Amino acid sequence: MVHKVVICGVDTNTLPKLSKEQSEKLISLAKSGDAAAREELAKANIRLVLSVVQRFNNKGNSDDLFQVGMVGLLKAIDNFNAAFNVRFSTYAVPMIIGEIRRFLKDGTGIKVSRSMRDTAYKVLKAKEELERTRQTTPTAVEIAEEIDLPIKEVVCALDAVSEPVYLQEPVFNDGEEGMVLEEQIGDGKNTDERWTDRICISDAIRDLPEKERKVLVLRYYYGKTQTEISAQINISQAQVSRLEKNALAKMKQYL
Repeated sequence: MVHKVVICGVDTNTLPKLSKEQSEKLISLAKSGDAAAREELAKANIRLVLSVVQRFNNKGNSDDLFQVGMVGLLKAIDNFNAAFNVRFSTYAVPMIIGEIRRFLKDGTGIKVSRSMRDTAYKVLKAKEELERTRQTTPTAVEIAEEIDLPIKEVVCALDAVSEPVYLQEPVFNDGEEGMVLEEQIGDGKNTDERWTDRICISDAIRDLPEKERKVLVLRYYYGKTQTEISAQINISQAQVSRLEKNALAKMKQYL
């Protein structure tokens, strides 16, 4: 029995599910200007927006975040290119996250303590004075020496009063071709990238044959040994080993 789930006023039972081929067809139609295809594709990917909104459920009104997330989804639809050689969901998630984060930052601002603002004032004043007398831009070390503060405090103070830079900010634009900041940077510890990696892995697992998928899920999601899997799905341990190796090889090729 499938239970009704309502998030942000959306009944998830009513949302369509698309195959990879259907999604690719709708993307192609939407790119050619088919408004109905664009709308159908957006509706089919509402679950994607809801899953991202849940990550921010303590940071704002969920209905507002959902609306903003849908804007990010539509931007992803309009900017997606099949030549990226990734699933649409893999491309769309960072766009949705970026739109929501920009909304939250624009709405609340970045809070800086009074003591940090005071330190920043001293740092900026010293920087301005050194620039005037030396006719060059002083380093953080020179500023720290000038006002007798640890270098760490100077750097933190300057960072605290700097304008935030958003991942979706354009860094290059040449007619229709554009590039945003997130396309120029990479961070192995960034949670958005890990989120995208998890989606890629989920997509890869979903494309596996049923037995290989089952073995992989039991092996790596539930931590079972090959012997335990063998007993559970009633095949030999050698067969489990072969299925696992085949599945991993296919996933490696996919990723």
